[in-house]
Amino acid sequence: QVQLVESGGGLVQAGGSLRLSCAASGSIFNMRTLTWYRQVPGKERELVAGITSRGSTDYADCAKGRFTISRDNAGETGYLQMNNLKPEDTAVYYCALRSLGGGSVAYWGQGTQVTVSS
Repeated sequence: QVQLVESGGGLVQAGGSLRLSCAASGSIFNMRTLTWYRQVPGKERELVAGITSRGSTDYADCAKGRFTISRDNAGETGYLQMNNLKPEDTAVYYCALRSLGGGSVAYWGQGTQVTVSS
């Protein structure tokens, strides 16, 4: 069964940190680019960060300098370390795996809520 399960969300004060995890099952992880998105009600889902199967990373401007994406291919798990969190980071965070061609998203997780209080 193909599945992505996020964990690690929660409530944190501004300036705090959280580490999100994304556990994959179904042998879908290792060759695919992992991405993290976030969404707030009434807005489109936005890309936060991505990491290729070989470890090349890319970040949206909102994440640069504060967030770090990583992956453990052996454990089929991805991570998003978020530091110096701000209230505007409040959103549901989703992990996603892209198709083997690197284009569209092939698999989504169910999302984990991150709430940053001021």
